[in-house]
Amino acid sequence: MTTITVGNAQVHYEKAGSGPSLVLVHGTGSAGAALNWGRTAPRFTPYRTVITPDLSGTEATLDDGAQLTAEGLAAQVIAVIEDAADGPVDLLGFSMGSTVAATVAALRPDLVRRLILVAGWAHTDSDEYLRSLFTLWQNLGTSDPASFGRAVAMTGFSRGFLNAIGRAEFESLIPNMQPTPGTLRHVAYDLQVDIRPLLPRIQAPTLVIGGTQDITVPVEHSRALHAAIPHSEYAEIDAGHVLLFEQEDTFVKLVTEFVEDPATAGA
Repeated sequence: MTTITVGNAQVHYEKAGSGPSLVLVHGTGSAGAALNWGRTAPRFTPYRTVITPDLSGTEATLDDGAQLTAEGLAAQVIAVIEDAADGPVDLLGFSMGSTVAATVAALRPDLVRRLILVAGWAHTDSDEYLRSLFTLWQNLGTSDPASFGRAVAMTGFSRGFLNAIGRAEFESLIPNMQPTPGTLRHVAYDLQVDIRPLLPRIQAPTLVIGGTQDITVPVEHSRALHAAIPHSEYAEIDAGHVLLFEQEDTFVKLVTEFVEDPATAGA
């Protein structure tokens, strides 16, 4: 466990495994990297040094509580890469983390060997569905915390997956996303983010992965990311938003094949 100072934040990160560096950037939620990557990261550590930062808004990273921006969160990831890695890394962002990872790749191409964007999007304001969903999360987070957790769990996974795991396990998912002040800072970020001007600047070989049953960030957003990033590759997984849980083997296989492919060794 390591903590570094980045501006007004004390940014925490974990590092495990051996081999070339793979940085995993988490999505929305104050639980941060532990919730997103706790189960999946060990799948990569036999052949990668896996680095998992906790961004502002998480319980592990303390800051001044200011409004979050893509550039500010990217600065935290950049600082972690410079502190923890020896040279360029393979950089993977999930959901909110995809907006941050894409910003890092655009602003600091020298630090990113390959880029993987999972269940991501580029902007919110012009999509009434996405804007309304995040607004609903904000409202529930301040008025009905129990319903906030249920709504996030319900939209985070496909209907088939939820029915397959059964009621008890579904109910156990609800406490995973609590409407803490940090989580609501992330949701406020989700509502205002717009990285469209940065996407043409990405130079790293890029793989965009979308979930065909994603009802948090509909798959059209992943397709739009792919269209906007020069020379990117695209894949879809038949799953909901948290596709790395629903189809873990498929997800790990796609990521592994991409980062191990000599053709994507870097620009």
